[in-house]
Amino acid sequence: MGESSSSSSTQHSTIDPYKFLNVKINSNGSLTRYDIVPTLAPSTDPNKTDSIEAFSKDITLNTSAKISIRLFIPHTPPSPGKLPIILYFHGGGFIFYHPSSLIFHESCSIYASKIPAVVASVDYRLSPEHRLPAAYDDAIESLLWLKSQSKNPNESDPWIKNHVDFDNCFIMGVGAGGNIAYFAGLRSLDLDLSPVKIRGLILNSPLFGGVQRTESELGLINNHVLPLPAADLIWNLSLPEGADRDHMYCNPTVADEAYGEKIGRLPKCLVSGYDWDIPKENYIVEYCGDPVVDKQKELVKILKAHGVHVVSCIREYGFHALEVFEPYASSSWALIEDIRKFVGA
Repeated sequence: MGESSSSSSTQHSTIDPYKFLNVKINSNGSLTRYDIVPTLAPSTDPNKTDSIEAFSKDITLNTSAKISIRLFIPHTPPSPGKLPIILYFHGGGFIFYHPSSLIFHESCSIYASKIPAVVASVDYRLSPEHRLPAAYDDAIESLLWLKSQSKNPNESDPWIKNHVDFDNCFIMGVGAGGNIAYFAGLRSLDLDLSPVKIRGLILNSPLFGGVQRTESELGLINNHVLPLPAADLIWNLSLPEGADRDHMYCNPTVADEAYGEKIGRLPKCLVSGYDWDIPKENYIVEYCGDPVVDKQKELVKILKAHGVHVVSCIREYGFHALEVFEPYASSSWALIEDIRKFVGA
């Protein structure tokens, strides 16, 4: 199915992507985002009694590019032991959110507490003001920052110096962040990050696509979290100018052709998602699947074909990035347990 026929498929959708995402494209190419997103300030207050389960603070990486990291550590980190560090990339279709956004602050707090781990959530640049590969560049800058922290202990942040095991680093992301984590992993193969050792990639509901529609995209064309017209608009706003959805940043098969055997050098990967082609009579419709799941399965096949050790966690019950929107759902806790085992293996 080519671009013309796939475009006609979206005519069956009832959703206006601009209204759904509540955005407007400005004449200068920037984006007006109308939603007011709740945020949380970082906190190191030991008397804090709300549901947030980790201490946090912000660290500036690049003042001119406005790149920063929100660092999370458990309320009671092990002593004298060190913790793995998870370099985390939030979701939001490349165009929304920051580490301070409530849903991602809470997610990272839970990960830090329950795995346990030090979580470094990267405030990467957003599209369309900064189209891809800007977010990938920011991911690499954050990895180089981590290397600098390991090389200069006298100048490193005390939380990093006192609690991080640099030999036990993971790159993680959800949604668009899962996409960023994948390309950060691939790009890191060309870097000497020693003594930082990347032990695995955690790709939670990673966002991918392609010109040819998948069965899950068409079957969930009006999905309540990521309907097809909204996904198309997200890619139009995020990919390099003039690129279609068969650009390697979007289509994992094209990325496979671009990176070739290099993919086989990746560390172990956990890929999570939610299936869609299951009996619906026992499920609430809104909880039935992720439109991107077919592309996630495609990625799993590509990784396995290159000999990468893959832990595939494709579940029946859930939707795209469920763990962010409903962190205390049973499927969310199951994923946390999968991540905990993956990090500890």
